[in-house]
Amino acid sequence: MRKVIINSSLIISLSFFLTLTKVCAQSVPVTSIFDDYYRQMQLLGKVDSNFSFCVRPALSKDVLKVNDVFDPYSTLRKNRENTGADGRGVFLLLPLTWQQQVNSNQPYGWNDGAMIPARGYQTIISGGVYLKYGFLDIQLRPEYVYAVNPAFNGYASGHGSQDLINYYDFYRLIDLPERFGNGPYSKAFWGQSSIRATFGAVSLGLSTENLWWGPGITNSLLMSSNAPGFKHVTFNTIKPVNTVIGGFEWQVFAGRLDQSNYPLLQTGSTSVDSARRKGWRYLTGFNINYHPRFIPGLTIGLNRTFNAYKEDVKSIADYIPFLLSYQKKNENNGAGDAIPRDQLTSAYVRWYFAKAEAELYFEYGREDNSYNLNDFWGDPDHSRAYTVGFRKMLDLNSHRDQHILLSSEITQLALTTDDRLVRYDGSWYVHSTVKQGYTNLGQVLGAGIGPGGNLQSADISWICGLKKIGVSFQRYEHDTDFINYYYSPINGNSRNWVDLAFGVQGTWDFRNFLFNIKLQQIKSLNYEWVLKDYIPDQYYIPHNTVYNFHGELGITYRF
Repeated sequence: MRKVIINSSLIISLSFFLTLTKVCAQSVPVTSIFDDYYRQMQLLGKVDSNFSFCVRPALSKDVLKVNDVFDPYSTLRKNRENTGADGRGVFLLLPLTWQQQVNSNQPYGWNDGAMIPARGYQTIISGGVYLKYGFLDIQLRPEYVYAVNPAFNGYASGHGSQDLINYYDFYRLIDLPERFGNGPYSKAFWGQSSIRATFGAVSLGLSTENLWWGPGITNSLLMSSNAPGFKHVTFNTIKPVNTVIGGFEWQVFAGRLDQSNYPLLQTGSTSVDSARRKGWRYLTGFNINYHPRFIPGLTIGLNRTFNAYKEDVKSIADYIPFLLSYQKKNENNGAGDAIPRDQLTSAYVRWYFAKAEAELYFEYGREDNSYNLNDFWGDPDHSRAYTVGFRKMLDLNSHRDQHILLSSEITQLALTTDDRLVRYDGSWYVHSTVKQGYTNLGQVLGAGIGPGGNLQSADISWICGLKKIGVSFQRYEHDTDFINYYYSPINGNSRNWVDLAFGVQGTWDFRNFLFNIKLQQIKSLNYEWVLKDYIPDQYYIPHNTVYNFHGELGITYRF
């Protein structure tokens, strides 16, 4: 009798769990304008304050407080979701998006998914369908990219043989081609597609979607929309799991990374590229965060990833290495990881202030594990990177539905002076044994500014629903680790290659259409670190400033 009662209880509990909520796992792609739109709406109190926006893509209509994630104001036709006769099935046409961009002189821009760094015109088209039946969610949203991809003045055009040797010596440890082939580039991807089984607040599935981890808006240290999405198995929450002590969100995944198979430079030797080990790489990692119940709006999180050649991953511990110690002294008799593997770690904090309509956030990461705690506390800057930023909404008293959004973010990936002069360590995303580095198909998975990059950005925008118009400024310092390691300052003056970008951008909705635009004028100082017409004792390097125009135009049609 007791066994029958237990079995009945389990069946009732399971049935309740499966029908706990009508949440759909239809995702808001991190490459779309809706991704940042909902984060802005949280500042205005229109999105669940417990949702961190640090484990994305967002998957739950509950936390976003909308009936249709692509129609937040219900301005389109009613019942866009076609429901099956039994009331359980859902079919929906996903928006059709056509995104275009152009660079007049050299590649510029990041966080554009499957697009490539290229001069000239390129475009990406995506669209698809979403189906749901019971706990099963299927999202098919492939992408197609085409780039004219003409040649441009790259590193080799302004440097001699020794400079080229230095370049190959540094970049042989990462798959980061300067140009993707010698002509037009075209490729189809599965894009933002997934198959999931969703139960309440958790989901298990297969996906090729771009992931975004941590609180950064312009850059993320470990996972961003900079590279094409990769094939992965994922177990994650779609909304916070609430407990008596607070809420938790997480994602655990295992996936495949591929090489680009393009040479590092447009011209020059390809021996470095061919010397890399072939075969795909196994990437796994986790992101978990906690929202203390007693501190509203606060999120504390931890990320960790492991990147290794698939042929080196053999045991269960290799496939699931999450319990590896953060201290090298505790692994492999003090030698660190037992197999060739690149580990990245970051911790983050995001604090959303509902009354102030503002947020502050910070992410601190390490490319290299410390030997022990004394090593960490003695040199916390060793192989570190960080992102810090804030956002603030200002009300327009005469227009209650309009606001001014102030934003600023700083990302620092460059090694510190101690790292360069006293205790040198490899740059972020570069690795001595996993020589494709932390990349997929030739683009960095984390911060799009790349190894040794630093970025300071700020913008101010007018906001009214889906409409947004603003101006922005970016100061992008290219790989200072490379330049400081191989080249001493000339008469005490910096040779840093710095891009100063001034731009305007906006989004606008009109009936079923959404438009987005960005126009940037970029002034590149010391482009590609070329010494042109240099005379000793001059304060700066003359005649090596170039100008570039970067433009983006996107059109989205919502069926």
